[in-house]
Amino acid sequence: MHLLLTHGYFIQEDPKELQIMKPYPPLGLLYISSYLKSKGHSVELFDSTFHLRQDLISRLQVGSPGILGIYSNLLTRSTVLEIIRAAKESGWKVVLGGPEPSNYVAEYLSSGADVIVNGEGEITLEELIPVLVSGNSGDLCRVNGIAFRDETGSICETPPRPLIPNIDSLPWPDRESIDISRYMDAWRRHHGTGSVSLIAARGCAYHCRWCSHSVYGKTHRRRRPDCVADEVEWLLTRYHPDMLWMADDVFTVHPGWLFKYADEIKRRNLLIPFECITRADRMNEKVADALAEIRCFRVWIGSESGSQPILDAMERGVTVEEVQQAVHLCKERGIQTGMFLMWGYLGEELADIEATIEHVKRSNPDIFLTTVAYPIKGTDYFSDASPSLAPDKKWQQCTDRDYQVPGQHSRQYYQYADQLLQSEVALHRLQNSPAGDFPGSSTELVRLRNRSLQAREGLQHVRLEVET
Repeated sequence: MHLLLTHGYFIQEDPKELQIMKPYPPLGLLYISSYLKSKGHSVELFDSTFHLRQDLISRLQVGSPGILGIYSNLLTRSTVLEIIRAAKESGWKVVLGGPEPSNYVAEYLSSGADVIVNGEGEITLEELIPVLVSGNSGDLCRVNGIAFRDETGSICETPPRPLIPNIDSLPWPDRESIDISRYMDAWRRHHGTGSVSLIAARGCAYHCRWCSHSVYGKTHRRRRPDCVADEVEWLLTRYHPDMLWMADDVFTVHPGWLFKYADEIKRRNLLIPFECITRADRMNEKVADALAEIRCFRVWIGSESGSQPILDAMERGVTVEEVQQAVHLCKERGIQTGMFLMWGYLGEELADIEATIEHVKRSNPDIFLTTVAYPIKGTDYFSDASPSLAPDKKWQQCTDRDYQVPGQHSRQYYQYADQLLQSEVALHRLQNSPAGDFPGSSTELVRLRNRSLQAREGLQHVRLEVET
């Protein structure tokens, strides 16, 4: 009985991602595939990213059924449920993993999944596959880190599996089993540069209340600098990318590690542009210097809000001033900055939105992206809001994004907040630009002021509608 791995994400069904067009392979599945192959298992990977949904369903209907492993997150819930139905109709055993299924064990088991893997999947699947092949369901209770229904229909959850202490012991992701060129081609067609991703660590030890830790827990396990450099060297030789994406939750979390990695990259002359994510409190002059020396061209910073009370409520562990200083340090060294922002967190008022706008104007990042806060099951934020949560659709048809958080406004309200943020920042930049008197600048100033005024009126109007 062979194993087929997939992730159920189809970029053709995602209008937003089609517009952005910056896809990366599913590294988690590629790690599992390479690990199981190293242990002698037969593994097939169906990378659904550039396929149609029917392509995967057709694959499930061909040949002898085996074990289907599906990576699932909150964005792919409805698709994964359809894949489960198709797989069961064709006789497959279905195993689910990823950040979503362990939060909804009963729902996914009732939808046809045979087993749910909680936490890291490599060693758990290594032990689980022989049990599923044998057909002796009574042995499932001996596999740690899973959930399933026993012969009476009761849900059983075995003890948690310890996380892999040395992730350097894992083989590199099984990139050769998928078509990396399709990702590179998509990047080059839309952005002129081809990018590949890798990780230097697993997990995040910080405690932001809205952030999910369902796979790796609140841990941080980092690979050796020379091992990461080995993988970088292989990627450059094998795929010839134009840039790299260091996909760690917080790439700069350990300055000492970063300095050793930078020395290794410089020693081997593996300098290639890359981007990464940091925290403002893990950025200082030495860290910024090291990033610049190894050609980091963009750093993404989780700012979330320009209101310190909101940051404190989130338990972000950073200050507004630290974020502004981190952006400044990067800009001084020619490193672009991207800022993540979040509207609608519990307790946010219009004054907090105004504070965020002033914060972005003061920081002046190259890019800023916004989202509306949503409670992921299993997080502290979900617990904070859960007494009043009520999705407006059936579980099978919605995601955690559809929960109605108390005190949160309509989507239109946050669209006005986006409009106000964008127009105010653009207005600030125009007014402070040395070339602010270019032909047509006065017309642009008027346009931006009007958009800002419209956004403020929209925010007030929506608030009044709710209050009355």
